[in-house]
Amino acid sequence: MMTVAAARALRGDQRCFVGIGLPSTAANLARTTHAPGLVLVYESGTLGSKPTRLPASIGDGILAETADAVISVPEVFNYWLQPGRIDIGFLGAAQLDRYGNINTTAIGEYAHPKVRLPGAGGAPEIAASCREVFVVVRQSRRSFVEQVDFVTSFGHGRGHGERAALGLPGAGPTLVITDLGVMRPDASSELILVATHPGVDTEQVRAATGWNLRVAAEVTVTEPPSADELSALRALRAAS
Repeated sequence: MMTVAAARALRGDQRCFVGIGLPSTAANLARTTHAPGLVLVYESGTLGSKPTRLPASIGDGILAETADAVISVPEVFNYWLQPGRIDIGFLGAAQLDRYGNINTTAIGEYAHPKVRLPGAGGAPEIAASCREVFVVVRQSRRSFVEQVDFVTSFGHGRGHGERAALGLPGAGPTLVITDLGVMRPDASSELILVATHPGVDTEQVRAATGWNLRVAAEVTVTEPPSADELSALRALRAAS
């Protein structure tokens, strides 16, 4: 449901900065179903990749073999990402707070963490410069926290126009998709629940959130995956 919901949010006229894992699965599902014109950009420098299977990493040869062009990593960031040429950036998170700030650095005190995480990679630049950021993460009180332990990738700060005040060009997180539902920022940039997945109610989502989650006046229910979506998703996974 997470993969399908994320795929549905993409359009064929967009350029999407894709990470390995669920974001790559969602982007390739979108490209092979309703959005054949979706341009996939991977951090390794492949522009317009059209893999016939899910890549194992950003260095998977199938990305270069099926790309419109292959450029250097600095070019991806300097000439595509930072000038605002990427419409959607997909990010994951170990921790996410109510304003969409992301932690992938450390759990606990930075100098003496309980857990040292993989770190930033290109995520801070993606969060800063993509026109929009979609976050895909499984929801629990461990991952959805009142305040992240470390701000790896800036979301909306403490809200109320802080991104604009810092001069960040992108809109930041505009969509958060979890295994329970969908959230979007309101006028203050705080994430609110706008949809639940089939079989999930709002209280379940609130119980899995580490802050007092606010709920939209009208919460919709996401459509279950169609037969065509499931068939395309299974085909991608079977080929990998």
